[in-house]
Amino acid sequence: MELTKKGHSCVALHRDGRTLVIDPGGFSEEDAAVGADAILVTHEHPDHFDEGRLRAALEANPATRVWTLRSVAERLSAAFPGRVHTVGDGDTFTAAGFEVEVHGELHAVIHPDIPRITNVGYAVATGDGVVFHPGDALTVPNRPVDTLLLPVQAPWSKVSEVIDYLREVRPRVAYDIHDGLLSEFAPPVYGRMLGPDGPGVGGAEHVRLVPGQSVAL
Repeated sequence: MELTKKGHSCVALHRDGRTLVIDPGGFSEEDAAVGADAILVTHEHPDHFDEGRLRAALEANPATRVWTLRSVAERLSAAFPGRVHTVGDGDTFTAAGFEVEVHGELHAVIHPDIPRITNVGYAVATGDGVVFHPGDALTVPNRPVDTLLLPVQAPWSKVSEVIDYLREVRPRVAYDIHDGLLSEFAPPVYGRMLGPDGPGVGGAEHVRLVPGQSVAL
């Protein structure tokens, strides 16, 4: 299987000629979801869910399906009946040939005065392990994770929390996501903190991919 980094929190997984895209939001490429057989959306915030990008993908391929939480599904279901599926914590399903588990319920706390919305993470089986995309939360799934998609920067996090999250999940490798707000000065700092010269992240290899770069899993 191959993983391709897209803009911000969007990634694409490719296997056996089929493609699954997660979180093609407003900070990702305009065509990030086009060509996908299946699309997963973690929550409704615009950097993770862009209605125009999803509509373009659904209109381009009548076989494309979407799995997401209710707040997103309600905005698409009427226009694409039978093609948008609502999921929540504990659900399992097959999307474009990938076995997927749903973990988590709430977005991380941004500020106590800001109501928390629903957020779900997706554990996608690769055949040799599991890729986990947590969305906007530091959810620890109740299963081993081989490849963690790590939100390295957000209005709701600080680097100590990112380090502790990586320690707790203990993946083999972590690839940066949620990095769209970082300047060019940030990657060396985060790389140093999360790499072998940092405070220690439980033995995980930390890797930064640029948008468009792919790796074999």
